[in-house]
Amino acid sequence: MTLEREWTRGAAPLAVLTLLDRAPMYGYELVEALERGSGGLLALGQSTVYPLLYNLENRGLLTSFSREAPTGRRRKYYEVTETGREWLASQQDQWNTLVEALGRIGVRPAGNGDAGG
Repeated sequence: MTLEREWTRGAAPLAVLTLLDRAPMYGYELVEALERGSGGLLALGQSTVYPLLYNLENRGLLTSFSREAPTGRRRKYYEVTETGREWLASQQDQWNTLVEALGRIGVRPAGNGDAGG
């Protein structure tokens, strides 16, 4: 299954900040974590993730720092700022509100055992 572009666009910042709130990552590491963690559903690719990272950093939700990798190459790592944590909490609240509202009108996750009428 694939998601329509609008669903992915809306979920990507929340997914990125959620992962980076756990631990700082460099861009390609984040691309892999998104794909792996979402079972391939958020396979965004570098051409999508890097502009998103720059945008989140410009908004003050992320900060970056450089660190030398074991290979000797320098990598740019991203981590969530305090402002980013506040934004992430508000987005998670909005997500929960949306899921609850959809549930009230009958939208249910597949396979939840509520089959039948």
